[in-house]
Amino acid sequence: MIAIKDLHKRFGKNQVLKGIDLDIGKGGIFAVLGPNGSGKTTLIKCILGMVIPNSGDILVDNSAVRNNWKYRRQIDYLPQIANFPGNLTVAELIRMIKNLRGQQGNDAPLVEAFHLEPFLDKRLGNLSGGTKQKVNLVLAFMFNSPLIILDEPTAGLDPVAMLYLKELIHKEREKGKTILITSHIMGFVEEVAEEIVFLLEGRVYFKGNIAALMEKTQQNDFQHAIATLLKENNA
Repeated sequence: MIAIKDLHKRFGKNQVLKGIDLDIGKGGIFAVLGPNGSGKTTLIKCILGMVIPNSGDILVDNSAVRNNWKYRRQIDYLPQIANFPGNLTVAELIRMIKNLRGQQGNDAPLVEAFHLEPFLDKRLGNLSGGTKQKVNLVLAFMFNSPLIILDEPTAGLDPVAMLYLKELIHKEREKGKTILITSHIMGFVEEVAEEIVFLLEGRVYFKGNIAALMEKTQQNDFQHAIATLLKENNA
């Protein structure tokens, strides 16, 4: 689904991505992990076309993304921070996103599942952070794109919403979709991810399933395995 070849990106003198080579297969749940400053957000934004790399290639479904905006129609994206217009209501925002996409999204079951009916006529500027995140999730899942990118999807969610999010991710996976997740919540990652991509200092340090990660680090649980990778980097 995604092929990345020798990707480099710098901001001024700061070299953020240092020759990323990465293949993400079609169908599956992939977690992109790493400490702050490892290049996760820059990599995601390069895939989305929000950041232009200095060199290297990105292909989505065998199509090069450079100078090709149409591939973005295949992606549903949940940003880490969604800056919604505060004067719009939830219902108005959903209608606006549908109009921009030119598609009829399947938002009704998501609104019901996240218990957003009482908030549809509320202005976004008056909502709590957790409620805004639920709206954000509705926007990310209401279309039927083959690639879903979720940047810190659990932020501000209550336990009930968190459970539904996990179910929703697995349901989309069963449809053959590719789901890319970044998260600092290791318990969530361990429950949903099928493969781990671990970045350190702008390079892919590890790619594989959780069992392979624990074997590599000689740890018996996921969180200690991740901690071991970080300690290796600090050493």
